[in-house]
Amino acid sequence: MPDEGEYRVYLGAYTGADSAADGIRSATADGRGSLRCGESVAEIHDPSFLALAPDGSTLFAVSERRDGRVFALEIRDDGSLRELNSQPTLGAAPCHLSVHPSGKHLLTANYESGNLVVHPIDTGGVLREPCHVVQHSGSGPNPQRQEGPHAHQVLPDPTGRFVLAVDLGTDSVYSYDFDVDSGHLALRHELSLRAGTGPRHLAFHPDGERAYLVNELASSVTELGYDPSSGALEPGRTLSALPPDYGRPNLAAEVVVTPDGRFVLASNRGHDSIAVFQADASDGEFRLLGIHPAGVAEPRHIALSPDGRVLFAAGQRSDDVQAFVISPHGELTPLGAPVATPTPVCILPVP
Repeated sequence: MPDEGEYRVYLGAYTGADSAADGIRSATADGRGSLRCGESVAEIHDPSFLALAPDGSTLFAVSERRDGRVFALEIRDDGSLRELNSQPTLGAAPCHLSVHPSGKHLLTANYESGNLVVHPIDTGGVLREPCHVVQHSGSGPNPQRQEGPHAHQVLPDPTGRFVLAVDLGTDSVYSYDFDVDSGHLALRHELSLRAGTGPRHLAFHPDGERAYLVNELASSVTELGYDPSSGALEPGRTLSALPPDYGRPNLAAEVVVTPDGRFVLASNRGHDSIAVFQADASDGEFRLLGIHPAGVAEPRHIALSPDGRVLFAAGQRSDDVQAFVISPHGELTPLGAPVATPTPVCILPVP
């Protein structure tokens, strides 16, 4: 076990000929967030997104390949991982997964094929064969990225009653009723965004009545009202995550909300920065507070420490992770120099 005040961090990566990564790597962070990267603990091809079971005993990972798979791995006391089993995702290039709060189902989004898949989770974290698949349809105006559906995220709402799926290719966020007994999804609502927005991921506010959507192609963040009784989303303000004078290519990547609900943070690849927004201003307005250098190149993923006081940014192109202290005013201060690790694209701090 880590020393008192320390916690484990697992790092997903892209593997292959252009990367020194060979799977999931383990790291340790101290009470301030200073990171020490360790060794590889699971050899999986392209484990680009990771998720933790509610009881903390099992880690799940995608293998973002054309013949997509998801893996279940037991977390041992020393932080090492033991593969339990894997299952096909019935789609291509799975890029996101989450665990239902009941711990009974794993939800996965297949980017290339634009579909969602549900796997039952058996006793001990073992994955059973898929029990339900939902295929998205449609397209958007961007011929390179929106020629068809591209499911980029699937996650349960805080109550577990509904499941939301963000599709970059169709400029939509879908809300599904979720049957926790059967694992089946039934479409309840569809939120259509401006054509070409390219939504990627969303994060819920702690009050459960708001969410924040990062738009990859538009490099913006949209505040959404959320009705937990119906699963319906209502768009509010959309703010740019870039300086007004920035004219070079950029792709927004990830969004997180601090546990106190005060700040929303989003990463930019191209501008290589972290935009900080105020969610709970005294006047109720959602506003941009500042844009800070990410300290790494191509920050594909950002994640918060368990207490929400430290932000980690994964530099896919610079092969490192930078940690920041988040001030009470939403300012980001680098916590030492970036820590080297090959091709990091997902950061999973474990409480």
